[in-house]
Amino acid sequence: MSQKTSFGQLLSAACMALCLALATGATLSGATGAAKAEVLAPYKDKLFRYPKVTETLFNGDFTVVEYSKQRDLRDRDKVDEREVFGHYVSYKPRRSQKDYTLQANGRSIRYMGVGKAKGGAKAVVIYIHGQGGNRFQGMNDVSFGGNFNRIKNLMVRNGGAYLSPEFSSFGDKGTQDIAALIQQQKQVSPGAKVVVACGSMGGIICWNLLKNRNYASMLSGIMLFGAPKDPGFLSSGALSRRVPLYMGYGSDDSVYNWETQAKFFKQIRGSASGYPIRFTLFDTGTHGTPIRMTDWRLVLNWMLSR
Repeated sequence: MSQKTSFGQLLSAACMALCLALATGATLSGATGAAKAEVLAPYKDKLFRYPKVTETLFNGDFTVVEYSKQRDLRDRDKVDEREVFGHYVSYKPRRSQKDYTLQANGRSIRYMGVGKAKGGAKAVVIYIHGQGGNRFQGMNDVSFGGNFNRIKNLMVRNGGAYLSPEFSSFGDKGTQDIAALIQQQKQVSPGAKVVVACGSMGGIICWNLLKNRNYASMLSGIMLFGAPKDPGFLSSGALSRRVPLYMGYGSDDSVYNWETQAKFFKQIRGSASGYPIRFTLFDTGTHGTPIRMTDWRLVLNWMLSR
């Protein structure tokens, strides 16, 4: 069964009617709104923008993006999935890249940072790796099609900071470690908005941050890349805090089924009218595709301009 057929089956007749009602006259209003209040200036947009958007629903908050393994991986990488071609990257951020250690919760929290990680940042983005990852993953300039290099450049060139930490677990201790890092960044950059981006199992920490009132108060956005859902989010009181949320998935993700995640997206929308949430489905993409393909600048400008 094709992914297009599967997508159509997911959208029942009732849902389609709702989608049409929401989308009428405002299919791309979300993208237009972001363009009016851009926080991050362009950087290699022609290389990293979505090659083809095939469908938009829910007033533009649900987007289907065409993914081509030939175009978006083989033609982009010098060595498939390991090294992108040189014109996708700039090593300017390496001038400020350092390894740091934060003492908190009786533990040493190691993280790498670029830009104004020591203070004075206008915005801070923190990447949380998944199972088997480490602080070096989010700093790798040439993996994932150069997309980590792009976020590094976006933050450095716009007076921000980008951090990639390690943590003790995907449970309470790990959540406390990341919360301590966020608090430290808010202290040295009190005017900065903080966005946390979580890959795969790292999403557990993102949901935990959202469900905790004190932690969530420090956040200006959460990005999920192929991450699990958390039904407890709906009953935790987090909906009222309205922290912007981005969910990105590949339609061929064998770890977390996109249809299950899309249903959760609709649950959130149904539980809190107007909740700031967006979902991007990369058609034929796999588990790691959202990290490779998500347009950081597009999503962050939406979150940071709110």
